[in-house]
Amino acid sequence: MEWFMIFASVAVLWLASICKILHASFYPYRSSVFNKDGSLQKRNVLLVIAHPDDESMFFSPTINQLTSRGHNVHILCMSTGNADGMGNVRKEELYRASATLKVPIQQVTVMDHPDFQDGFGKVWNTSLLAKIVEKKVNENEIDTIVTFDNYGVSGHCNHRDVNHGVRRYMVDFSHREIEAWELVSTNIIRKYIGPTDIWFSSWSARNSLNGQMHCLLNENPHRSYAAMSQHQSQWVWFRKLFVSFSSYTYVNTLRKINK
Repeated sequence: MEWFMIFASVAVLWLASICKILHASFYPYRSSVFNKDGSLQKRNVLLVIAHPDDESMFFSPTINQLTSRGHNVHILCMSTGNADGMGNVRKEELYRASATLKVPIQQVTVMDHPDFQDGFGKVWNTSLLAKIVEKKVNENEIDTIVTFDNYGVSGHCNHRDVNHGVRRYMVDFSHREIEAWELVSTNIIRKYIGPTDIWFSSWSARNSLNGQMHCLLNENPHRSYAAMSQHQSQWVWFRKLFVSFSSYTYVNTLRKINK
């Protein structure tokens, strides 16, 4: 009986969380991350990731919010994900996933540079990464950057180096008013409680100082699943479980990177 009550409570919480997400999809709100003071001004946003599939596994709530509001999204992927010799395949998969997420293929750049090779123990040149970010910012008149935080969700060294490179850019090259936001990594319990993490994320964002954190609900989680399924080379059983149960499918908490 006790286990039944626990299961029922969890099921009710999941249902309430899904209803909250569906409510957001019917009555979307304007996030001040991308619309200052409720302004409808469209922004040019650069998402900087490490590998093909990062955009679908971790950042889809942010991408869905951006594209649904007409913001201009660019994706800069710093490697082809060639650790298993499938870089060319994974590159094409990223293009298909980006199209599913409503990001134009011509606005997706995939790097294949000797200093940015996929794999644990590969140390990336963060100074060079900062220069590449500067080039993309200037080419596309970017005013907002989104990337991983210092832990990079999973602790992957490539994710962490992307954060270090963007931070280096903000210090060395950001001469105009550009905002940068990092995806907050959660503990392992919150990471795998699916949509129920929206309550914790919303609470932490509301209690942040001076609007330094914002919570973005995924108004179209089915699209996230569809996007990840485009990465067929990675679409194995445990990643299917990850997309279903990961909180990153349902909500992103972004924290401002201060210069």
